[in-house]
Amino acid sequence: MISSELIVFLYQAASIQRWNDYPRLVELTELDKQSHKFIIAFFLASLETDVNCKKLIEAGIFEFLRRVVVTDIRPDVYRRVIDEKKKDINEWFLQKVKPIVNADFFIKIRDYFNDETLYENERKLLAAAHYLATRYEFNIIYHSGGFLSDIEDLRRSIESEMSRFSNYKGVIEIGLNGDLAKIVDLCGRLRFQVRWSQTPRLPKTSVLGHELIVAFFSYFYSSAVNACERRLANNFYCALFHDLPEALTRDIISPVKHGIEGLEHIITKYEIELIDKRILPLIPENTQGHFSYLLGLDRGKKSGDKNEFSNRIIKGRKIQIVEDVCDYNEDRFEAIDGSALKACDHLAAFTEAALSKSHGVRSKELENGFKIKEKCREPIGDVNFFKIMDDFEKYLSAGEER
Repeated sequence: MISSELIVFLYQAASIQRWNDYPRLVELTELDKQSHKFIIAFFLASLETDVNCKKLIEAGIFEFLRRVVVTDIRPDVYRRVIDEKKKDINEWFLQKVKPIVNADFFIKIRDYFNDETLYENERKLLAAAHYLATRYEFNIIYHSGGFLSDIEDLRRSIESEMSRFSNYKGVIEIGLNGDLAKIVDLCGRLRFQVRWSQTPRLPKTSVLGHELIVAFFSYFYSSAVNACERRLANNFYCALFHDLPEALTRDIISPVKHGIEGLEHIITKYEIELIDKRILPLIPENTQGHFSYLLGLDRGKKSGDKNEFSNRIIKGRKIQIVEDVCDYNEDRFEAIDGSALKACDHLAAFTEAALSKSHGVRSKELENGFKIKEKCREPIGDVNFFKIMDDFEKYLSAGEER
């Protein structure tokens, strides 16, 4: 499904500092920026009719991987270099990424960067999402860097970029500070919530960054089981938004959530209320039903229910819980591999703990995180998450010995 080398590569984005030549109230990392970019792209696409979700996801992943390789170049310099040395940069990037991805995926990456007519609509929309994510970050540093001599010039430069993307309804909505701007802001706040907040850990990751890592894992799982386009896209976006309610409730660690009888049910019920009152009203009307489905809400039950990690399909306009999603691998069923996404979430937690240990930062809480591996002994859709975790741990240990 995914190599240990690629997992380490993905997490490098958590250590890439953005705007590090400006005073910042909070760390701004590439991983968080990219996660916010994927989220914004989802909402922009929901208001367009010519965007393919699978292509949008893949184009975003390809560009993410290149950005991690070209990590030490300032954004303005990066744009100049890409304009003038695009072919050389792409060749260098392809050489770096080829050893850590499988052959089929590499061919997709190579074709994407060698032929700009591929994924054309999706590239343009991603550029708009990239701009809006950058604009959001600038608003964070603007208030702490108001004394800098060039801050107003930078503000005008960023704001002037808005006109480049005014053909997108969502960009105008966000620029006018409408409801879409509010949901983008709410999602962006997850960068302020640190994972494993009760223990030191390296690299530190936010809830926002964690969501993207889980989404990446879901993409590689979906590809491994030959999921149809809608199933792949649903899995990715379900993973990308699986912790969104935590923007309103904060991250409640598992030992507390599961250790107090009845607490998890109370939290879930409260999350549903908050989603109904403070999230769904901000979502474009044509997307609200599907977004509820991605969040795991089931309106077919009297009291309402929420389980983002259930195996589910839509049949006869009703949500049905199924044992094996592979039996419904057609776009019309809008399938979601909930149990696999749960395993992806476990894989993210395990790799977070393992990477911290490899950096020499460990604690009782992180050691307990390794127990997650035992929950993944049974393969899901022919993907052995236990083996992926085991191989990852051995890979890191071998690196320490070297």
